[in-house]
Amino acid sequence: MTLGEPADQPSKQALPQQEAADAEDEAKRLRRLQIMMSMVSSVITQDPSLTIEEASELAAGAKRAALAMFPDKELAYDLLYKPRLQRLMRERFRLQ
Repeated sequence: MTLGEPADQPSKQALPQQEAADAEDEAKRLRRLQIMMSMVSSVITQDPSLTIEEASELAAGAKRAALAMFPDKELAYDLLYKPRLQRLMRERFRLQ
């Protein structure tokens, strides 16, 4: 802190470190989301005993988990992952 700088303002060096930590945290959450969606997709396509109700619950749980990780990104989820899961369920259960 220099003279004349308010005490409640963070130093200029702390901001890049915080931004780097935030970017790293977001990258970790994004990777976790990608792995989770890959696992959900695999279960929907490969589990022979999975019912349509269980697959729907799995997809709904994945959406809840994704929105818990990224609360303000529902539109992105609906554009990226929802169509993919719907396609997998249509193919798996031969839905129209």
